[in-house]
Amino acid sequence: MPGESNHEVVPRDVVPRGAVLGAGKGGLPRSARLLRHADFERVYKLGRRHFSASMTVFYWQRPEAGGAGATAPAAKTAVASGLRIGFTVGRALGGAVVRNRMKRRLREAVRLTRPVAGPSADVVINPKKSLLTIEFAAVVNEVNRAFVVIEQKLAGKREKA
Repeated sequence: MPGESNHEVVPRDVVPRGAVLGAGKGGLPRSARLLRHADFERVYKLGRRHFSASMTVFYWQRPEAGGAGATAPAAKTAVASGLRIGFTVGRALGGAVVRNRMKRRLREAVRLTRPVAGPSADVVINPKKSLLTIEFAAVVNEVNRAFVVIEQKLAGKREKA
């Protein structure tokens, strides 16, 4: 009949709320994400960079919990050890749909390759336009390589100190 759609309506209680938001089993926990603007700025200003074909990765080693320097996080915010990861995609790379597609690809690549144990560091991944055109396996390899390089550089920094 005219006006009828062929789409099946799924009752709200069938689809769990977490599944819609992407916060299922495999997602990054809140403690493993960079959330505050100040954290992103700190990584950009104090950190180092790793360049690859389709992304630039900024990283900064967080000071140990015992230090009370100016760069240490406030006492009221508990910061987990290990990597905390954030993503930035500028408007110059495309509209909202394109930028969100880039972030989804990066999040999944990070979820697949993120080291469980490692240095306490903040990482910001900034993709290039080419991220959309390369195969997902190449994205996963680049993210994995970035984590390996970060781990090596920060391990070398600890040995010198």
